[in-house]
Amino acid sequence: QVKLVESGGGLVQPGGSLRLSCSASGSIFSIKSMGWYRQAPGKERELVATITSGGSTNLADSVKGRFTISRDNAKNTVYLQMNSLKPEDTAVYYCNAMAMRYWYDSWYDYWGQGTQVTVSS
Repeated sequence: QVKLVESGGGLVQPGGSLRLSCSASGSIFSIKSMGWYRQAPGKERELVATITSGGSTNLADSVKGRFTISRDNAKNTVYLQMNSLKPEDTAVYYCNAMAMRYWYDSWYDYWGQGTQVTVSS
């Protein structure tokens, strides 16, 4: 199995910053992409940002210019630097990885347990 462990969530004031980290471990042959999704109370889970193994990124319009996603392929770790945080960024943030466990495997989506980010004064 592939296990994703997130860290870095917490409570921050509007305008503040947080950095989320997510490390993948377990039986991993290859990871195609990693990313972050979030889910606010009463809302559906939405994409925040993704990054491929080659470094191509995709960010939601709502976070462009404020959030940056990066990745350390050697460590199977993805980071989300969140600046200029707003109350509407409050949500549970989930790490995602599209990975292959063996060379003959198919690509599967794996999810972390989620980390709470609360932006409030």
